[in-house]
Amino acid sequence: MTSVALALPLADEQRLVAEAGRHGHRVVARCSGADDLAAQLETARPELAVAAAAPQYLSSRVVAACDAIGVRLLVVAGTVQERRFAATLGVVDPVDAPFEWAARRAPSVDPTFEAPAMPTVDIAVDEETRVRRIPTSAARAMTELPPRRGTVVAVWGPEGAPGRTSLAIALAGELADIGATIALADADTHAAAIAPALGLLDEAPGFAAACRLAGSGALDRAQFERIAQPHRAGRGEIQVLTGLGRASRWPELTAERVAGVLTAARDWADVTVVDVAASFEHDEELMTDLNAPRRNAATIEVLRSADVVVAVGAADPIGLSRFLRAHAELAELVEPDRVLTVINKVRSSAIGLNPAAQVRQTLARFGGIDDPVLVPWDPAGFDAALLSGRALLEAAPRSAARAAIRELIESVRVTKIRAWPSLLGTIRHANVTP
Repeated sequence: MTSVALALPLADEQRLVAEAGRHGHRVVARCSGADDLAAQLETARPELAVAAAAPQYLSSRVVAACDAIGVRLLVVAGTVQERRFAATLGVVDPVDAPFEWAARRAPSVDPTFEAPAMPTVDIAVDEETRVRRIPTSAARAMTELPPRRGTVVAVWGPEGAPGRTSLAIALAGELADIGATIALADADTHAAAIAPALGLLDEAPGFAAACRLAGSGALDRAQFERIAQPHRAGRGEIQVLTGLGRASRWPELTAERVAGVLTAARDWADVTVVDVAASFEHDEELMTDLNAPRRNAATIEVLRSADVVVAVGAADPIGLSRFLRAHAELAELVEPDRVLTVINKVRSSAIGLNPAAQVRQTLARFGGIDDPVLVPWDPAGFDAALLSGRALLEAAPRSAARAAIRELIESVRVTKIRAWPSLLGTIRHANVTP
């Protein structure tokens, strides 16, 4: 019998386990995710590993482990996006989903894998300088190259509930759906809301725990995965760092600790979306004790460190007035080329006829803001997301607001930012009809 390790959705796993014996296979490991599979490969030493082409079940670490110890890897893909995700890891011939034992064919990656279309490196294997060509992903792991640096996106807006948290969740969900590793962090020191919005327990705030670990220099990938709470979003998964359950705990989020978390997050996630508070005023610096904690330090540090700042305003006379005043103050803290303006809740009932044109004209005339992303008023869609504790793409997939948020992703991609990882290519292909 062939010994097999499985890393698949639960329904597929149960079906294959029940049928394995009849087809000459013995399941020696049933793994919940990519990290679990990589660890089981070292201990169980199966002859074959079957994994779904999704970030939850497949990673470069899994591919490298299979290459290193000679385990055959068979990847199961059911969509174009999953095939593209697999290709980024060096898997160019995944099998179609749903996988059946009777349809098993040659493994998609083996120790002698060679794909002319994929970048490879030459590694000498003996004194005669014979070379063996292996995937770049495996070579990176073997030579211990530094990981790719991820991107930090801050979601900010003035007081008045313009929809910062709702847009942060929706944005993270859309990015996760196209195959990226996404972290969603709540750094709001006044009124954290991501945990209740997603129906997550927040007795142990994940972001505060990350800040404490960063302060002691102990925040690494393993600690991130321990304190983050996974949340399903479309075909992907969001790793959520929940916020403060009690606002009185804000001194835990110092500027130095927040900076340490963001630095570490760049090595953990492709994109880290951070929801911050509205206020970044410096009046507290008038205090006598200059070394005392600053309540708005977390917001200021995130805005300064972020590659992209998504500035959110509400499309009504009060919301636009507040946004324009706060945007002028934001410009003193963040370079304009890092700011993307999003006006939420666009509707004629509050603005008048042709609300989109009126909003654009107001922003251009009084704020010098061109090409904002306008999100239509969709209370039913966002209420459905809030009621079910899910991202907008799952609660209301046909929402007009969702279409605008996908436009926002494209705006993030073309913004001049310091670092944008391999997700760039994924987003580009995700907008092409196969």
